[in-house]
Amino acid sequence: MRRPLRFGVITSHAKDGPAWRERARRAEGLGYSSLLMPDHFQDQWAPIVGLTVAAEATSDLRVGTLVFDNDYRHPVVLAKELASLDRATGGRLEVGIGAGWKRTDYDEAGMPYDRPGIRIERMAEALTVMRALWTSDEPVFFEGTHYRIDGAVGTPRPYEGPPPVCIGGGGRRILSLAAREADIVSVNVTLTAGELGPGVAESATPRAFDEKLGWIRDAAGDRFDAIELQCHCPFVMVTADAASIAERMGSGFGLSAADALEVPLTLFGTVEELCDLVEARRERYGFSYWIVPDDAMDAFGPVVARLAGG
Repeated sequence: MRRPLRFGVITSHAKDGPAWRERARRAEGLGYSSLLMPDHFQDQWAPIVGLTVAAEATSDLRVGTLVFDNDYRHPVVLAKELASLDRATGGRLEVGIGAGWKRTDYDEAGMPYDRPGIRIERMAEALTVMRALWTSDEPVFFEGTHYRIDGAVGTPRPYEGPPPVCIGGGGRRILSLAAREADIVSVNVTLTAGELGPGVAESATPRAFDEKLGWIRDAAGDRFDAIELQCHCPFVMVTADAASIAERMGSGFGLSAADALEVPLTLFGTVEELCDLVEARRERYGFSYWIVPDDAMDAFGPVVARLAGG
């Protein structure tokens, strides 16, 4: 199934409220479909606050996370906050959720950094709880390994049914869960080490992404065509000298310039080259939802203007 292309911008902080609002309005004016926020304890705005302000400043822009770390919030609390935001925005929310990966966040907050399998299992339970709270007409009871819910009532309700859920990750277990449960699957590098490093590059190659898409297809089965595939590209530059940029980036990750240009998480080139690249990667991987960083938002705008909806 060939989905129309859409684009989002990921951003995390601004000097003040007016600057944040202007960025959201600018994204909407350039044709971006969404404004998304990460969820870390670094120098960034709190996601719920940032998304609420961005939604208030715009009329059609969707807002969401890439992604909430499930371990930072109890699902009953998060379900209420998200349902409130979805209702307040008239259904413009995208709920991105992940199992957590950044070890320094856990260390700095004094939280245990459980092994990936436990974090993924806990996230799956949390998603079950949140969806029940968003849809059940009765009090919710749930008995799991990680959560026990004893009659919580899901109010308020989302605007028009549960908001779309995005699950992101790079390993087989999390991507298989995403394939079974998510509306949007964000394919990433494998981050089981808990930090970015040279070893991550091995999971960012075209061959690795082909394998990841195979895991998703196998786990999704008949629902594969209903999934929107997302690619978050942290390395984006509109340039007439893509080879030099790729060479500098590749040297830091142990990749040749040629290999760096082929990494799905990079977008380097002129506007024309980037349009061709996005189309080619949609054909190869199925990615129809592309996320770029805020510092590339304006320069990448002509690509969005040409391709969005096509």
